[in-house]
Amino acid sequence: MSYWRLLITPAARGAWNMAVDEAILEHIGRGASLPTLRLYAWTPVCLSLGHAQPFADVDTARLKERGWEVVRRATGGRAILHTDELTYSVIAPADEPRVAGSVLESYNRLAQALLLAVKKLGIPVEMKEGKPNDSATPNPVCFEVPSTYEITVNGKKLIGSAQARKKEGVLQHGSLPLTGDLARICQALKFENESARENASKRLLERATTVESALGREIGWETAAQAFIHAFEAQLGLNFQRGELSESEFRRTEELIGEKYDHPSWTERV
Repeated sequence: MSYWRLLITPAARGAWNMAVDEAILEHIGRGASLPTLRLYAWTPVCLSLGHAQPFADVDTARLKERGWEVVRRATGGRAILHTDELTYSVIAPADEPRVAGSVLESYNRLAQALLLAVKKLGIPVEMKEGKPNDSATPNPVCFEVPSTYEITVNGKKLIGSAQARKKEGVLQHGSLPLTGDLARICQALKFENESARENASKRLLERATTVESALGREIGWETAAQAFIHAFEAQLGLNFQRGELSESEFRRTEELIGEKYDHPSWTERV
């Protein structure tokens, strides 16, 4: 049995959320913090871009009109619109057994816990080994692109996750959409014309789903969070200690917001 910290943080801005994950990773890298499972949410609505995704994908005018924000993640993958969801992050040293080995090995171990979490919510999910995206046109939307060890229900993707491996350790975060219209993300991205936007929206709804759509009823954030906590403990042999950010992590978060996650040199760098 391993002791990890459990952090449940209130809904916050995208820049704060991404800065917290990186601040924790830095502290874990120097042995100043325990491996951490963090559960969180976003306010206001925020579009997050993958580490190497072109900023040109973003329709900044539409984003501003809606009062939505944009942030760039430290992890790879494509764009996600964060709203009406439970977001998790797993942050641990590279030699922690649950994340050790290759990206795929650690991704698979964590996916088993995610699978159990969603089963605890009563959803008949399965894990499919995804095939590489063979579309001729690059796709900016995360939930439309199959990935390895993908968690699906009735053939539709339910959880989108991405991982970064740094010298300090491993950071994996992902989203479980609870409710709402997944196609809203198409309002935040650029398309050649409105017909292309409409087609992208339809395609997305054919390939991805929410907890509410899968179950036929709404599940609250707290209920989903408890399912994640119990599943991670049971599947990965963890014992969680409920914690808070340390003063040092909090200070580093504020620095990272100013110098990185709220700054165009990072957000618009690609």
